[in-house]
Amino acid sequence: MSESHELDWKIYESITKYIYETLGHQSGVTIKGYGQTCKVVGKSGVSHQIDVLTNHYDENNSYDTAIECKYWKQKVNKDVVMKLAAIMEDAAISKGIIVTRSGFTKDGEDYAKFKNIGLVTLREWSENDQNTTPKEIEFGILQINMNIKVTGPKLLQIDLGNNRFLDVEDEFDLFNYYVELKDKNRIPFYNYVKNFRLHISDQNKMEVEISKSYQLPQSQLFRRGISESIAFDELIITGKLTERDESKKLEFRLVDKVWLLMKSIFEEKTFSFSENGLIVQHKK
Repeated sequence: MSESHELDWKIYESITKYIYETLGHQSGVTIKGYGQTCKVVGKSGVSHQIDVLTNHYDENNSYDTAIECKYWKQKVNKDVVMKLAAIMEDAAISKGIIVTRSGFTKDGEDYAKFKNIGLVTLREWSENDQNTTPKEIEFGILQINMNIKVTGPKLLQIDLGNNRFLDVEDEFDLFNYYVELKDKNRIPFYNYVKNFRLHISDQNKMEVEISKSYQLPQSQLFRRGISESIAFDELIITGKLTERDESKKLEFRLVDKVWLLMKSIFEEKTFSFSENGLIVQHKK
């Protein structure tokens, strides 16, 4: 197979060989040859080139199948079918299949059915197929279990005295406060919170409530956008070191884009072929 997704007749033959080799692996099908070097000599003594030649072997019998590949823009007609039928008869090949990208004429289908030759279309997936054929093939589910334990200080209470408390549920809101000290120096309130968090971490006592007092005589607490303030002399922050479970379970669908569609006309089977070589049969 080529790394390129641009098809030509050589790549088309190679892909056909790969598909029949892959699909037939479990049922005893092997590839005897393909390409320009694959030739058989008939009863007539004439050498015939076969695009892909497979052999099917089981306990009861063995037979060869000649596969003709036509990477054509036009439909395959009865002349191509008649030529393959003649080669099969001369070379004593039991079965034949014609694979093309553009379909078959009515007389080609009729004569192939009369000669028991399989007809298959193998073509690129297009946007016109999206209503009947998925654009992607799902080939698995990737699950990632992340066991994460996070240890850190948790604020329980911020006490300003005289039964006045700041809300600790929304810690980000504390960034909006600042303290004006007695000397009119202004300190972001969250500086005290950060200091307390470091203090409680240094204690390294899990689930033990710890309080720390900050003596701030004749201080004022302001909130941005509000002119009123709260007078206080002492700030007491209480918290504890906790461990919380932040484990996550991630799940990803593993998919591959559909590149080619393959349909067996007489057997009414349809397959999708992905860019990376996956083959799936469509359910009826």
